Amino acid sequence: MKLTVNGNDVFAATGGREFDPALPAVVFIHGAAMDHTVWFMQDRYFAHHGRAFAAVDLPGHGRSKGEALTSIADLADWVPSLLDALGVERAALVGHSMGALSALEAASRHPDRVSALGLCGVSQTMPVHPDLLDAAQKNDHLAFDLVNSWAHGRRAHVGEHPNPGLWMMGGALRLMERSRPGVMYADLKACADYQGALAAAEKVRCPTLFVLGDSDMMSPAKQAVPLAAAINGSQTVVIPGCGHMMMVEKPHATIDALKQIL
Repeated sequence: MKLTVNGNDVFAATGGREFDPALPAVVFIHGAAMDHTVWFMQDRYFAHHGRAFAAVDLPGHGRSKGEALTSIADLADWVPSLLDALGVERAALVGHSMGALSALEAASRHPDRVSALGLCGVSQTMPVHPDLLDAAQKNDHLAFDLVNSWAHGRRAHVGEHPNPGLWMMGGALRLMERSRPGVMYADLKACADYQGALAAAEKVRCPTLFVLGDSDMMSPAKQAVPLAAAINGSQTVVIPGCGHMMMVEKPHATIDALKQIL
């Protein structure tokens, strides 16, 4: 589905069904240097189970035009414009990594627009090693290699794709390689610079679920504990044998978890 958001063309996948604003809306937000395709298992499930589903390509990512937004605050403030373009007043937001920080901040800034939160692979802070930032700024392929390796749990390194014959890490690497020059750096720096997660969590009043991987090296599950404690009534699901890319590594477990709030 093509949308116009703040004057730019934006793409959102709808899970094979027309987006119906009359249904409860759910918006999925990807992480750094990725796009809507990371939700390929979740999109069809929720689109075919009574939800108006949209997995968006953020500005400058995937099939969306414009420049990549350079801060979590800007991404959070972009969300209401996206909802306006979708024709919905409120939506549940599900975000992964950078997308989770953006969803969290959006819920704190625009509580009347967010009905529920699903936060995947999130932590109180997301520091980025200076060498990784430097490689990303130079558009060095090393940045893709490092992120791809750290993002996937040990089992994903040796196979275990839920669909036989597909290569999980190879697919993720090709996805990052398709990102535009400078996008990886903009995304990683936005994550590294953001220090407002705990303050944002303290303002959240909507139902919230944390979906974490027990083997996540990029956002260790223990780093989400302060955020979960700050949100009254939040729930947490820790998926065993899973790294940072839970929606790809453990897609069915991720769906089962998200069903609790969507």
